[in-house]
Amino acid sequence: MPIRPRTKAEKQARLNQILAVLDQMYPDVVCALHHTNPWELLVATILSAQCTDERVNMVTPALFAKYPAMADFAAATPEDLGKAIYSTGFYNNKAKSIIGAAHRILSVFGGNIPTNMEDLLTIPGAARKTANVVLGSGFKIASGVVVDTHVSRISQRLDLTKNTDPVKIEKDLASQLPQSRWISFSHQVIHHGRNHCTARNPKCGECPMNSLCYAKDKNA
Repeated sequence: MPIRPRTKAEKQARLNQILAVLDQMYPDVVCALHHTNPWELLVATILSAQCTDERVNMVTPALFAKYPAMADFAAATPEDLGKAIYSTGFYNNKAKSIIGAAHRILSVFGGNIPTNMEDLLTIPGAARKTANVVLGSGFKIASGVVVDTHVSRISQRLDLTKNTDPVKIEKDLASQLPQSRWISFSHQVIHHGRNHCTARNPKCGECPMNSLCYAKDKNA
């Protein structure tokens, strides 16, 4: 089991090693949700709640073909939109959120998705995680760190946080990571969570970060 760093310098050195490994493993990682503009990313992120990115990516091509513009979503009925997104789960709530988001962006923001956290959080369906995804991957604005289930789990395993609340985890990560890494870190960790550091039976023996990790649930 690796020895825990004690001093601030030792902790920083370990974090630098973790970031270097992530860069080596996932050098060109991008958002897994397919999109061509920030609006499509917002819709896809709303759909991704309690659903896999793979499933969302199966649904969105036909969805954006049926509703090519934001105004088309605003004019949709919850019933029709719900049918188009049925397989993503929670389709009634998601349909209402997406239609509400389209209405608000068109009526309040002139059809332009806000590029700041405060305004984005007023849009239906856009909680902090969604807002960070849109700002980071849609506009390249590092407003915060996306915390999903993978980021939450791995940040705890790597002892980068002791919290379980996503807002507190984000605060912990933002205080340790340089702002230039806020966007890429989440993408890298999400991929790592899918490929190696899974919730059950993580592939610790194959993980290049094994020597840096002292998680209690390591299996190798």
